Amino acid sequence: MSEPEPVIRVTRGVPTAEELAALVGAVLLRRRPAAAQTPAAAASAWARSARPGAGRTGWRGSLS
Repeated sequence: MSEPEPVIRVTRGVPTAEELAALVGAVLLRRRPAAAQTPAAAASAWARSARPGAGRTGWRGSLS
């Protein structure tokens, strides 16, 4: 039975153990699926009322 091919092969230079560990860590990190982005918190009704185009529900509409 033959040995499997190495996943990473150093073709030039002599990397230290720390350099190889950093490389392996970076490769493993890239293989992991990206975390789902959490949606931004919804603005409160008070904050939405101050936005332009808020209509009659805005604070300016409450003065009429």
